[in-house]
Amino acid sequence: MLISYKFRNYCSFCETAEFDMLAPSNKVKNRFPDNYIETEEGYDILKSAVIVGENAGGKTNFINSLSFLKAMFEDNRPKHAYRSLINFNHLCSLTNPEKYDTTQEFDICIIGESKTIYHYNLQIDEFGIVKEELFYKNARRSQEKIVVSAKRGELSFRAKEHVIDAFFEVDTSGCRKEVDRMFGQMPPVKGETGLFVSKLAILGESRAREFVDWINDKLVVESRNYNYSPLKNIQNEEEDLRIIKDSRFLEILRMIDYSVCRIEADEDKPFSESLLVRKTKDGKEFSREISRDSGGIREFFSWAVQLFRVVYEDKIVFADEMDRVINPILSERIVAYINGKKHRGQFVFSSHNALHLDLKNYMKEQIYFVTKNRDNLNSELYSLADFPEIRYETTKIYEFYMKGILGGTAFE
Repeated sequence: MLISYKFRNYCSFCETAEFDMLAPSNKVKNRFPDNYIETEEGYDILKSAVIVGENAGGKTNFINSLSFLKAMFEDNRPKHAYRSLINFNHLCSLTNPEKYDTTQEFDICIIGESKTIYHYNLQIDEFGIVKEELFYKNARRSQEKIVVSAKRGELSFRAKEHVIDAFFEVDTSGCRKEVDRMFGQMPPVKGETGLFVSKLAILGESRAREFVDWINDKLVVESRNYNYSPLKNIQNEEEDLRIIKDSRFLEILRMIDYSVCRIEADEDKPFSESLLVRKTKDGKEFSREISRDSGGIREFFSWAVQLFRVVYEDKIVFADEMDRVINPILSERIVAYINGKKHRGQFVFSSHNALHLDLKNYMKEQIYFVTKNRDNLNSELYSLADFPEIRYETTKIYEFYMKGILGGTAFE
């Protein structure tokens, strides 16, 4: 499960943006017993969260930052920052070199399958990895122990060969002795390199492997800008097909259309040529290909696969504008469905639907805003919990938001 995530200097986000899935420590959480999970590790973790904000405010950039981090773990090629993904204001500092900063930072804290708590920090710039660390502990109040720490030394440039050299100070003393010995026998790392934690996972370090597997398998990011669009046949078609054929998937789909009585899945093109069979009150059946169905059905059919992964496979899904073609009542029903089931999955989605700003269904910690500064065009991410004056009993969040009091509106 995801505990927290931080990042900085990514696209429209200049300063550190902080996001967490921790339920409040006060009695408020007792009003929402279905909205969080009590873990053996000492954390009360939220099952869902919504991110609201204006168009071009930075919601997609927030979710894409996770896509970018996740993509780092797909292979062991050299990693570095891309100028097109560095905050505009840092790149504009060429006239002021001491403020020129291409270093991006990503920091994530999770609970792995073995109930181990992992804290990972990665810093990269245009030349490669600057710093990479993975720590672990077994309980919230325990002290973190190191798995690996790698810090880059001073860069040296060989102009004729167009090569940049940099040696790393690497500490693998927290690994098993056999892994530490094998890593120590490898040639010194210099220049561009892939992730150290991925190397250790390949060498058989169990904690590194568990963390890497969590990023690759448990974290799911649905963003149209990174080819995770729900409108296309997503990559793991065999897994998707297995889900579509599961009777529990039909239960999810029926939230949007109760007349659907079964799904006849197409093996080759499940997201376009599968048949939805409907039944009328008098028992008559008729079917229609998904590609010929309504836009809402077509899109929700793909999102329903991700909802299945949250509830029945304990996946952590980040979804960009999940409900852009879904009516507000159904959106509320989806969140209630996720919160009402017993699982260890999490669902975080961005939305333009201001009706999610409802303290009858959400805790303040489950509502986030993204707003953009009109002067420097930097995005800011913050929680409704940052407003102590907002009270559950009396405050009408929707009205506050529409008046621009909470930010996240284009006219503030």
